[in-house]
Amino acid sequence: MNKKKRILITGASGFIGGYLVREALERGYEVWAGVRQGSSRAFLTDERIRFIDLRYDDEAALTNQLREAASLFGPWHYVIHNAGLTKTLYMSDFYKVNALFTKTLVESLAKAGNIPEKFLLMSSLSSFGPVAEKSDRPIRIDDAQQPDTIYGKSKLQAELFIKAQPDFPYIILCPTGVYGPGEKDYLMELISIKAGFDFKAGIKPQRITFIYAKDLAVATFQALENPDIRNTTYFVSDGDVYTDSEFVGIVKQLLGKRFVLNMRIPLWMCYIACILSEMRGKVRKQPMTLNRDKFKILRQRNWACETERTFQELGFKPQYDLKAGLEETINFCREHRLL
Repeated sequence: MNKKKRILITGASGFIGGYLVREALERGYEVWAGVRQGSSRAFLTDERIRFIDLRYDDEAALTNQLREAASLFGPWHYVIHNAGLTKTLYMSDFYKVNALFTKTLVESLAKAGNIPEKFLLMSSLSSFGPVAEKSDRPIRIDDAQQPDTIYGKSKLQAELFIKAQPDFPYIILCPTGVYGPGEKDYLMELISIKAGFDFKAGIKPQRITFIYAKDLAVATFQALENPDIRNTTYFVSDGDVYTDSEFVGIVKQLLGKRFVLNMRIPLWMCYIACILSEMRGKVRKQPMTLNRDKFKILRQRNWACETERTFQELGFKPQYDLKAGLEETINFCREHRLL
């Protein structure tokens, strides 16, 4: 690959963003990391990284930023728009950050004369919603999207805006549950299982899917670098489907736990827990993992999605199944005393 290729990765200080930056550096890109002022740069220490604090809340200022960067260093060949919210105190912030800021970035790139060769939007399987609940079939890329969470709706808004732009070279990735070293929500589950408790939401088992963060980064660049891939959407998972009990079984084995108290919590009780957690977060003025929007994700039973097209067209072959990814994650957590 031409080492002079320039790439902008927004949300670079976040969990997925860090993996995207590392993959870009390994592939020889000139990497620009979009980070907010005050964001941690603990995993962005490579001296080759250039940083930019994008002004999403001011379109004129953002346009000037992008125009100045292009005039001084040349336009970006690729843009990965990974910045977004997965939890927040105020549900309206989902639309502001996930949808409106995407619109502002795309319009500012156009005004600055800096439209890239490809613009990749990191969306989510949540933008499809519970479209395959009754049949238990995998969610298909041609399904009519019907998100029931505010998070999913905000992601869908961003997708629809991107698709509506004339002559705009986009790719949309909809990964399923992304895990790996540095992810915090799955870490909470690992800690609980290590302590001997497993709480599952709902009496009926969930069918869940995963993608290891390193594999997601590889799939992202395979999509960008393939000249035949543009103006399309892909699901990204490791290709397997697990039950919530199978997930716990793998974690138990890797942690060396002989006994874990398994409890299936009725959904109505989960809903109450989510309300209480959300109330606690508002008192403490911090977003909580459990809230009423997250409850709808917990309620959805079928997170299976078709990945054959992703594997075939991108040539994507995940290097990690769930056990291998969790083993590496758990080893990292042990090394850093997070368990």
